[in-house]
Amino acid sequence: MPRWLWWFLVWAPMACSESHSLPSKETLSYHIEWRLITAGKARLEWNAAEPPAHSGGRVNLHVESVGFVSKLFRVEDDYSVNLNSGLCAQSSLLTAREGKRHRETRISFDAERRKADYLERDLANNAVVLAQEADIPECVHDLIGGFYLLRTLNLEPGQTTEAPVSDGKKSVMAKIEAQQREDVRTAAGTYKTIRYEIYLFNNVLFHRSAHLNVWLSDDGRRLPIQVRVRMPITIGTITLELDKHE
Repeated sequence: MPRWLWWFLVWAPMACSESHSLPSKETLSYHIEWRLITAGKARLEWNAAEPPAHSGGRVNLHVESVGFVSKLFRVEDDYSVNLNSGLCAQSSLLTAREGKRHRETRISFDAERRKADYLERDLANNAVVLAQEADIPECVHDLIGGFYLLRTLNLEPGQTTEAPVSDGKKSVMAKIEAQQREDVRTAAGTYKTIRYEIYLFNNVLFHRSAHLNVWLSDDGRRLPIQVRVRMPITIGTITLELDKHE
């Protein structure tokens, strides 16, 4: 399972004319499929900040490999990000245990300086892997927090938008395209959805060749029902499918 698996849940467009509200608290559970086998599971938690309302919040993501894939290459990643009232990133922390590697990555997004400070450490060897500073706009969305911004927007099939997205090392304008309405059947039920394509791969934010699609429920909840990354046949397709919504 690649290190950037949890990045598949992301993108960040600009606000549209209408918006949907996020719940005060939510937990989404997914199973991860790779090459038609169950490869892992993910848990995504959203907690809005305390009153006053609409003052941002915190996102936590846990991803781990399971079964045969875990025996080949064990993954256990934890990511958290703090967001302001515009769902712009303020700070993030990734702790990644992948195979023999144990890394910690901290990113601070400074809106006043318009800089992102990136620090990646090898915890196994107590060494700095990479420390650098990158230019960012006043409001930029991280790779996971921007996913919640998508849910607040009313982007209909045929519409597109762009927004600034950063992984702490680079900032880009990411395009999002609302494509079509589809019915998606999952273990949690059958949902009417809208399918979106998010352009972060193919030398945008990531060099890797891939297509990223997200299916959101076509209702006021805007639940992320399914996420799919289609890569070259040598790697295959990875799909995250909603198991449980709390």
